[in-house]
Amino acid sequence: MIVASACLGGKKCRYDGSAKPNAEVVRAVREGRAVLACPEAMAGLKIPRPPAEIREGDGFDVLCGNAGVYNKEGECVTREFLSGARKFLAYVRKTGADEVWLKSKSPSCGAGKIYDGTFTGTLRGGCGVTCALLLESGIKVVEIHE
Repeated sequence: MIVASACLGGKKCRYDGSAKPNAEVVRAVREGRAVLACPEAMAGLKIPRPPAEIREGDGFDVLCGNAGVYNKEGECVTREFLSGARKFLAYVRKTGADEVWLKSKSPSCGAGKIYDGTFTGTLRGGCGVTCALLLESGIKVVEIHE
C-alpha cells in the first residue's frame, strides 16, 4: 500500500484550492494500490489559504524548533504544520503503507527541494515538515515532481 499526497490524486486541497494530479498516482489510487491524504487539510488549515514557506531551515529544523513555517501574511503556522505531520504519520502507520509519495516543493511534503521562505519562488535543498517526520520515523518517501 502507498499513501500519496492528496493533491497528486486530484483532490483540490492545495493552498490555492487547486490540485496537481499526477497520472501515476491517479492510476495507483484507481487500482487500489494507493490512498490519499493531505497533512495540511488534516491540520484543519482552510482551503484556500495564504501560501506558506519554511523560514530559516527545512522540515528537520522545524521538528527540532530551529525554524518555523509562516504564511505570506507573516502569520506563524508552525503549530498547524506540526499537527498535520503527526496526523499524517499516524494515518500512514494505520494503513500499514510501505511507502509514501509526496508532492515536490511543498512546506509539508517537499522531499528534495522546498521554497526558501522569501516567497520569491526561490528553491533550496531540504524537505518539508511532514517529509522530515516520516523520514525520522523510518518511512520510505518518494518525491513526485509536478
